[in-house]
Amino acid sequence: MQCQKELFSLDPKTIYLNGAYMSPNLNAVVEAGMRGIHKKTNPANLVINDFFDPPVRAKKLFAQIIGAEDYASIALIPSVSYGIANVAHNVALKENEEVIIVGEQFPSNFYCWKHHADKVGAKIKTISCPVSDHRGASWNEEILSAITERTKVVTMPIVHWADGTVFDIKRICQYAHEHDALFILDGTQSIGAMPFSIKEVPADAVICAAYKWLLSPYSTGFCYMSDYFSDGEPIEHSWINRKGSEDFSGLVNYQDDFKRASYRYDVGQAPNFALMPMCEAALQQIIEWTPEAITAYVTEISHEGLGYLKERFLIEEDRYRAKHLFGIRLKSSSSQAIIKDALQEANISVSYRGDCIRVSPNVYNTKNEFFKLVNILMENA
Repeated sequence: MQCQKELFSLDPKTIYLNGAYMSPNLNAVVEAGMRGIHKKTNPANLVINDFFDPPVRAKKLFAQIIGAEDYASIALIPSVSYGIANVAHNVALKENEEVIIVGEQFPSNFYCWKHHADKVGAKIKTISCPVSDHRGASWNEEILSAITERTKVVTMPIVHWADGTVFDIKRICQYAHEHDALFILDGTQSIGAMPFSIKEVPADAVICAAYKWLLSPYSTGFCYMSDYFSDGEPIEHSWINRKGSEDFSGLVNYQDDFKRASYRYDVGQAPNFALMPMCEAALQQIIEWTPEAITAYVTEISHEGLGYLKERFLIEEDRYRAKHLFGIRLKSSSSQAIIKDALQEANISVSYRGDCIRVSPNVYNTKNEFFKLVNILMENA
């Protein structure tokens, strides 16, 4: 793969190494959104199929990306917190059962579990990152060791949002299921930028906000739900998720039955006439590139530079570090303010999460851009 910058409209004066914060829009995604906006400008042109076909196409595309066989197992959600709420609502936690989370997990995958646990006297069991020279390996082992007969749910990201630590989700999923625990994944900071297969990692639910590595607009997302949730109760009851909703003249013939599989969990007004076409255009492009090729590209442009940085900074070993998102830790905290000013002056956009400089390149970046970052870090550390 070559650099794909020409497919975006990024500011040429800025080096954007911050995809984990928010993706830029592809030009094709902007065009799709504008077509959707213009369609509603003259609503007489909207037909019934405009409510139903775009969501199906988007679900099919996301299902293809994660290897799900049935697109109806995918729900359309506006946020991770919405997807987690639907999952947690259908998990019957009991007193003294445990929900395992990882330390400094993104809040959307914490607050809802804490709320449900507090109601019934269940416990949140946090597995914090160990202080170790081999943080990733040790962290994964400690998560496995924490799973016991009292574990009801293991809910965690594929890649840690703050520093890019990669979790051994295949092994953890297997171990959770061996203990009759549900395994819930947040794929927001990974799906789209690195390969993932629900067939290889049969999680019970996979929740993914789409505005980062799926290159889609804000307030869009996808939630894969396994058969465990196929007869569950959604947190809202939208008309469009019921059987027969395509017949607008019969909507007041109220239906008890939902459409099949995960349709019941679709957010109300999911067929957004601008957002759904934007998602569709973004997912089509990712499928054309493939997550494997994206991973290979960001590895290629960053590998050499990371080799230099490892001499002066703390960076996770390759096996436990995402290639598209990684934390660069300073050996002296006194340098962070200096580096932050230097990067800002050079118009290099990154994020700062805890003690990490979080760097997240994508296909719109180049090796030369990455080395500009490397040089500033080396000069100011």
